[in-house]
Amino acid sequence: MLPFDPATLDPEEIGEHRAVLEMDHDEAIEHVRAVFTDAGFGVPVEFSPSEMLNEKVDADRDPYYVLGACNPRMADRALDASDKKLGALFPCNVVVWEKSPGRQVVYHVSIMKIARLSGIAPDDDTMADIIADTGDLVSEAWEHLDAA
Repeated sequence: MLPFDPATLDPEEIGEHRAVLEMDHDEAIEHVRAVFTDAGFGVPVEFSPSEMLNEKVDADRDPYYVLGACNPRMADRALDASDKKLGALFPCNVVVWEKSPGRQVVYHVSIMKIARLSGIAPDDDTMADIIADTGDLVSEAWEHLDAA
């Protein structure tokens, strides 16, 4: 049993962001990558779970793509603040899935907030500052998502 009811969480508590882009899937991936890079993130990891699942288990999944975004300064601070444990959640994933042809959902949650809620990271001023700084970078990216 979880120590809290996830259904009672406000999306803000986990840093949830969601947007819908009116473009094809590959164009949306390129756009999201560019927006997050412009906001100060690198994308060291990316892959298509849908391609893998369709190939390996004939899942017949619609396009779904994961961009693993990382801001090195924030990652370094978070590792120190969490006694290195937060690395288990790296990188900060942004996912793009095809809701329907020409319509893509972009989704992200804050690993920093989730780490604090779960006890992986401390609930202290240092972590609060990291969460605020990371949140500012994600907000900057999100503000530019619709500028397609």
